[in-house]
Parts: sequence; structure tokens; C-alpha cells
Amino acid sequence: MEQHLLSVLIGIFFGCLARVFLLRTDFRQYPTYPQGRIIHLSLGFIASFIGAVAIPAVLESNWTAVTFLGLAATQFREVRKMERETLTNIDSSELVKRGTPFIEGMAQAFESRNYLVMFTGLVTTLFAVFSTVAGIIAGIIMLFFVKRNMTGNVLADIADVSEGGIRFEGPNLYVSDIHIKNVGLKSSRKLILERGVGAIITPRNKNSVVTISNLGQRQAMLHHVANILGAYLDTGEPDIVPLSKRNMVDGRVALFFMPQEKEFHQIKSVLEHVPVLDSAIRLPSEGDRGK
Repeated sequence: MEQHLLSVLIGIFFGCLARVFLLRTDFRQYPTYPQGRIIHLSLGFIASFIGAVAIPAVLESNWTAVTFLGLAATQFREVRKMERETLTNIDSSELVKRGTPFIEGMAQAFESRNYLVMFTGLVTTLFAVFSTVAGIIAGIIMLFFVKRNMTGNVLADIADVSEGGIRFEGPNLYVSDIHIKNVGLKSSRKLILERGVGAIITPRNKNSVVTISNLGQRQAMLHHVANILGAYLDTGEPDIVPLSKRNMVDGRVALFFMPQEKEFHQIKSVLEHVPVLDSAIRLPSEGDRGK
């Protein structure tokens, strides 16, 4: 194993570098800094070590080590459980919640990124065993691969976002032509007209219609706006709680919220960058092929 030490170190280096690229504390403020980052960077080091050591273990026919490494890799399934529990606990104190589908998607992403790091360490070491230069080139290529797989689709890829007018017909609140809810108090209606903002999400095809109608996807939109632009909201105020409603005919979704920042170009930009949840993706158009 000593002759493979340099190869292993190169694999670990590029694996850890891949985890640094994948780790980003953005507008969602998760993972937190520094505690959350330390946890994920530590797990990234372990994943890169496992991937880097696997190749020399196979070359040395050390099957006991290979079995142990395989067992260690399965423990990364616990990462998803850890993230799910953490995010669920955090969500209980949010004014506008992420929702269970969004939490599950984030937990799944953290698990999969550890596997990407492990794969980076494995591929880099595989080439470094034969040539140090080849290992470095392979590591750089893997970093580009990791960067490409860092994010998935966003709302702007499947739908168009436009402003919807806030209006009342008696006590009934509408965003454009879509009914949102009944608001009984005149003071609440006045406040909504002053500070409320509406958005219309228009799907581009039949797949998008089903995807954006998903309750988890709609809750993710509301959470992003509240998290980035603030929420004019407090507990015990049901009249001004953000809501989404769907037009049953054409599949458009209307969003009602009360952000601290009311500039719609900012709101539109936030909504366009909402991730499309894996659990919300549906492809009814594929059914046409089977008719």
C-alpha cells in the first residue's frame, strides 16, 4: 500500500475539493456557518478517503478492506436521516414552512453529494495509480462534472412568472382571476391591499401543469419568497398567511404573500430560482406514447 500513498493523497485532495465546491451556504442559510459546514466537510473527507483507498485495496487483493469500505459507504444513508431530522426541527419554528417534500429533497441532495465526493476520490485515485499527471487531470475533470451536477432544474425552466393583481370582491380575495380565500375583517383587507403581492405561475406544457400543482412545490415557492425577501407576518394572523391556489382549467397557480420587499422584479427573480423538487416532477406526456 505504501507505493500507492501519493495516489491516495491525490484522490483525497480532489475529493475534499469537490465537497468544498458542493458546499454552499446561500440565501437559505443552510448549512449554517461554521457548525454545519464543519459537519459536512468532515463527512466529505471521510467519503473522499473511502473512495481513494478503495482502488489500492483492490489492487492489493485486500478483500477484507474492500468489504469494510463497502460497509462504511452504506453508512452515508444516515446522512439523509440526520439532515431530515435537523431540517424538520428547524421547520417547526419557521413562519412560512419549507414543507416535507422540500426537506426530503434537501436531505437527499446532501446524501447524494457524499456519493459524488466518494466517486471523485475513486476515479482520481484510479488514474493516479498509473500516472500522477493523469490523476490530477482526472481530478480536474471530476470537479467540472461535480459542478455540473450541483444543481437541478429551477422554476424558470418549466414555467413563466408574472405579476398578479390583488383585489377583493366583497370578502373574497383574488389574485388576478384566481380565488385565494375569504377575508372577513375589514382591517385585514385594508392591510392586504396595502402590502399584499400576487404572482401567477403559468406552466409551459402538460408536464409543468402537474409539477407546479404539487403542494410541496407550491410551498417551496412561498418559503423562498418569505426567506429571502422577509415576511410581513406573525403567529396568530391567519388572514395574512401566504397561500397558493390553482386554476383548475388551465393549471395556472396563483401565489399570495406579504413580503417585506414589494419590488416585483425581485420577487420574480426569487421565484424563477426556486428548485424543482424531485418529488414534484411528473411526466404525463410520456403516457401519450403508450396509447
